[in-house]
Amino acid sequence: MHPDPPVVSLASLAGRVRAREPRAVARALSVVEAGGRGAEALLSAVHPFTGHASLIGITGPPGAGKSTLVSQLTARYRAAGFRVGVLAVDPSSPFSGGALLGDRVRMHAHALDTDVFIRSMASRGHPGGLAVSTVDAADVLDAAGFDIVLIETVGVGQDEVDVARVADVCVVTLSPGAGDEVQAMKAGVMEIADLFVVNKADLVGAEHAVDAIEQSLGLDERTRSRRPPVVRVVATTGQGIDDLVVALDAARADSPVRDGRRSTRAEWRLRDAIARAALARITQEVVLARRWQEIVEDITARRVDPRKAATDLVAQLGACDIDHIGVATDAIDSSLAVFRDALGLSVGAAEEVSSQGVRVRFVGVGESRLEFIEAVDPDAPFARALRERGPGLHHVAIRVSDLDATLRRLESAGVRLIDKVGRPGAHGTTVAFVHPSAARGVLVELVQRQDH
Repeated sequence: MHPDPPVVSLASLAGRVRAREPRAVARALSVVEAGGRGAEALLSAVHPFTGHASLIGITGPPGAGKSTLVSQLTARYRAAGFRVGVLAVDPSSPFSGGALLGDRVRMHAHALDTDVFIRSMASRGHPGGLAVSTVDAADVLDAAGFDIVLIETVGVGQDEVDVARVADVCVVTLSPGAGDEVQAMKAGVMEIADLFVVNKADLVGAEHAVDAIEQSLGLDERTRSRRPPVVRVVATTGQGIDDLVVALDAARADSPVRDGRRSTRAEWRLRDAIARAALARITQEVVLARRWQEIVEDITARRVDPRKAATDLVAQLGACDIDHIGVATDAIDSSLAVFRDALGLSVGAAEEVSSQGVRVRFVGVGESRLEFIEAVDPDAPFARALRERGPGLHHVAIRVSDLDATLRRLESAGVRLIDKVGRPGAHGTTVAFVHPSAARGVLVELVQRQDH
């Protein structure tokens, strides 16, 4: 794993991408494919400059001629004055993990055109026909000022439907004589097409393929209000490519469909980002708490159900919250007067916490609470602190879902603790304290309630 590039260099790289420097675009795509914090910082920097390019997805079975079709579309759009980016998702090398084909053996006719940028991306086993970072790579090309971004899927199966989440327009490419039209009818690709291309239309069986697609569309209630066109082409000669461009331009101009696709893409990316962030945080916290192998062993030994373990781990996200604010007082009942009588807040019953030598009463304030504390044991640490510092703010209490794991994580991070194991707290809680020196003079209490 390579270290993340410095933030300063990433900001500079984003600026060079905006300036359309080919080397910067190539470098940015490498950063995106590598993932990690570097990719996140770069994508955040270029995001405000995206949303201008038209993303056209080209999918279909292997051998349908997708690459040749992409090359022809690139030539037509360049002739019309558009800058064109191409993301070609290839099968992965089982040894290096990289794309098996690669930029240099693809679409050599456009190799010297500075307004064409071609990038091969390894699928790395990701289902759905795309690489994990394809949509992010499209953002880089969009920010770099490419007007059209053609996305060619890997073409290894019948489930290449992720392209519908990425592209503004989806083209399903089929060829006659190979049974592709029948396979496509069985698969989800029939449902995502904005238009169909029957390539190799000069071969016997082309009309049969067109008829089969048309019949399938006629039986599908979803396509009756908006029926995708079927275009015949011969990509090797360019025959029918102009008709395809006309159909693509009409689809690109369909604002409701385009806007709907972009909204769907935004929601999908949000969900994907949440899932990745949650997984990364859970993994980090569990590893730091040295519990990962323990959980794996519990699942292996059938002591824990993997679904229950996952649910418990997810529940820990966002589990840290303000439980209460502790206030030291030498007269607990009189201190509560303003909160109970003037503000009308709910005041709980008094409770003695013998392990700390104090008596406490809680005041409900919204979803949090104030805890008023007075000494009952003159020799306890609290009583000594009250004599030295006087009444006032005493501590901030943070609620956690797993106190033991939190303490292990803090200790591993070098945080100074007063308690390395939990002790009894008020209302049946288990508590532990972080030394004030670790939080710039603030005493922090960690609280685990009985329901965790």
